[in-house]
Amino acid sequence: MTDIFLEGGRTLIGSELVETSLAVSSTDIAQIDAPRGRARLAIDARNLLVLPGIVDLHGDAFERQMMPRAGVDFPIDVALAETDRQVISNGITTVFHATTWSWEPGLRSGDNARRLLEAIERQRPHFAADTRFHLRHETYNLDAEAEIGQWLAEGRVDLFAFNDHMDGTVGDMAKPRKRNRMVERTGLSSAAFDKLVARIVSRAADVPASIARLAAAARAAEVRMLSHDDATLVMRREFRTMGVTLAEFPINEETAREAAAAGDDIVYGAPNVVRGGSHTGWTKASDMIAKGLCSVLASDYYYPAPLLAAFRLAADGVLPLGEAWKLISSAPAQATGLTDRGTLAAGHRADILLVDDSVPLRPRLVAVISAGKLVHLTDATRLLGAATMPRETVVAA
Repeated sequence: MTDIFLEGGRTLIGSELVETSLAVSSTDIAQIDAPRGRARLAIDARNLLVLPGIVDLHGDAFERQMMPRAGVDFPIDVALAETDRQVISNGITTVFHATTWSWEPGLRSGDNARRLLEAIERQRPHFAADTRFHLRHETYNLDAEAEIGQWLAEGRVDLFAFNDHMDGTVGDMAKPRKRNRMVERTGLSSAAFDKLVARIVSRAADVPASIARLAAAARAAEVRMLSHDDATLVMRREFRTMGVTLAEFPINEETAREAAAAGDDIVYGAPNVVRGGSHTGWTKASDMIAKGLCSVLASDYYYPAPLLAAFRLAADGVLPLGEAWKLISSAPAQATGLTDRGTLAAGHRADILLVDDSVPLRPRLVAVISAGKLVHLTDATRLLGAATMPRETVVAA
C-alpha cells in the first residue's frame, strides 16, 4: 500500500520538468508516473513544481540560535530543534551542520564542538531533516588533533574541512570593530586574547604536518574532505594530493579553474547568488557558475538562500531551473557520498518539495516530504483523502 501519492505536478526528472504523478512507499520513492491506487494520503500537486529535497553540505546559521547576541547563550538542544524547523521550512531535507572547532574559547571552542556533536547524535532521531555533522577544523588548533582523529576513526564526523583564518585574525587585530567582535565571541579580556593569538601564531611551523596526519585519518575513515578559501593553485594541488577533493569558496578564478580541471567539486555560497555578490568582496558566485566553475551551492550563513538562489539563476538566464537545482540537490549529494538522494527516481529516498513558483524570484514552499513523511505543509486544501490518513504518515505538518 502506497503511503503518499502526489497527484500531477511539474516534476523534475533529470534536468527536465515532466507532468506526472509520484508514489511514495515507506521512506522511498516507489514509482514515477504512478496511478493513485489505494494511497493512504494523496496530495494535489497540480500547478506546483515537484523537486528533490535540498542537500546543504555547509550551513552554520544554527550558531544564531545558540548565541543570538554576543554573550547571550541558549541551550543547544533548543537551538538545534529550532534550526531543524528552519531548515525544513526552507526545503533543506539533508543538512550538514558546519561546526567550527577553533583555538578560540567560547562559541567555537572544543567544549562547544563536543556539546554540539553529542546533541546532534542524541536528537538526530527526532529531527525532520537528516542532520549530519560537518567539522570545520581550524588548522592552527593543534591541541585538538588527537581528539579529532579519534572522532574520525569512530565514524562520528560526516564531513571534514580544513580552515585557516589565522591571517585574517592577525590582520583584524588592528581593526577596532572587528577586533572587538572577535574578543566578545571568545569571552576573554582584550589582553588575554592578544596573548592567546601570539601563542597560537608561534606554532605555525607545526601546522602542515598536523594537516597531513588528519587528512590521512579522514581518508582511512572514508570521510569526504573540504579545503576552505583556497587562495592559490599550489594550495589546491597540495590539498588534492591529500585526498581533499572539495574546494570550498576558492577566492579567485585561477584557483577555481585549477579545481575544475582536476574534477574537484567547487562549493560557493548560495547567499552570494541571492545578493548578487560576496559580502567579502571576493568571487561572484553567479559568474563562476556561468563559467562552469561552481558545482555546489551551500546555505553558508542563511538557510533560505539555496531555494532562492536556484530560482534567481533561472530568472537571470544563468542556468535553466533543472540545471540550477542540481547545484543544491544532486551535486551536493554526490559530493558527500549520499547516492540515495538528490534526484527523484524510484528507489531513492523520498525527500520531496512541492513549490509554488507563480511569483517570480519568490518560490513558496507548499509541502516538504522528508524520508517519506510529510513534515511541512502550508496549504491544507492540497490534501486529498486525509480522512484515512494514519498518524505516522504525517509528522509536524
